[in-house]
Amino acid sequence: MTDKPSSRTRAQKHCDGVRLFGEVWKAGEMEDSEPLVRRWEDLDTDILVKIFQSFDIYQLTSGIAHVCSAWRLACCDPLLWKTLDLSMMKSNFIKIPLEPYVYVDGRSDKKLTHVLKTSLNLSRGNLMTLIFHFNLYVSDDLLTYTAERCPRLKRLVMPAWNRIKKTGICKAIQCWKDLESLTMPSIANPPYLMEEIAKNCKNFNELKIMGPCDIFFASTLVAYLPKLKVLSLRCSMLLKDALIIILDGLQHLEVLNISHCLVIDTAPPRAPRRLLKELDPVILKKASRLRMFLTCMQDSCIMCQRTKNDEGLMRWYKYEKGLWLEDEVRSLAY
Repeated sequence: MTDKPSSRTRAQKHCDGVRLFGEVWKAGEMEDSEPLVRRWEDLDTDILVKIFQSFDIYQLTSGIAHVCSAWRLACCDPLLWKTLDLSMMKSNFIKIPLEPYVYVDGRSDKKLTHVLKTSLNLSRGNLMTLIFHFNLYVSDDLLTYTAERCPRLKRLVMPAWNRIKKTGICKAIQCWKDLESLTMPSIANPPYLMEEIAKNCKNFNELKIMGPCDIFFASTLVAYLPKLKVLSLRCSMLLKDALIIILDGLQHLEVLNISHCLVIDTAPPRAPRRLLKELDPVILKKASRLRMFLTCMQDSCIMCQRTKNDEGLMRWYKYEKGLWLEDEVRSLAY
């Protein structure tokens, strides 16, 4: 389960680091008040790591590792690199009519490449959690480069799919043998991805889909990930038949989150879609075997209102910063 971020501000943490530097230097003074000259590289590594923990990713990758060998050693400490959170980085892009349907500004790509490659170099393969922003358009080559340098990865929040090809994501999944949890945008052709996860990630048990879940997607999950234990479909469009397929087919499922979903009833051809106001007894009975079945379909709920206004395809950029990272399932919230 991912640790929740501290409520203390970055400025407060940085002040802690500054105070810590001062205390170290005071401790270096001699009893007769004559200052003892100490070199920066002589500062205890554990203290340096404590200070660097208050830095954000931009500060860590700004060049402090090149100050001296001691600072570089501290910058590579595994405590700093359990999680690489790039959720604040978004691509500067415009939409275009042809594949990949976005054009990303070169400076935006260059900045991402610098931060990501420097982080991977300093982490020395110790990354366990990697979080991309949903509006970060990572290239195929950069995703492969990343996967090869964090083979111990267990938790992944995927970026946008537009610039990632089938071969690229499959090659990345092959590197992530220890992957347990994935948060991903919805994908039009899910079988190849789910099959690759099934073949390579034997401990995989958590999935969050940010987008519509239709019968094809639900059937794919049942076919390739029958041992899935945790599934979140929150804030999306969900067909009632797809929900029944999931409840019937995923026999190992323990936690299912459909909070704020638009649950659509099956309708005859050409008939208008009918939005369910509440779940029927058949679904509730099937879900009763779950350890946790999370739902919310209230008209008074702000998130339910937003999902309805966005027609089941959330436009997260319109809402509060970081809202898209939230989840009622604690292990899927970042």
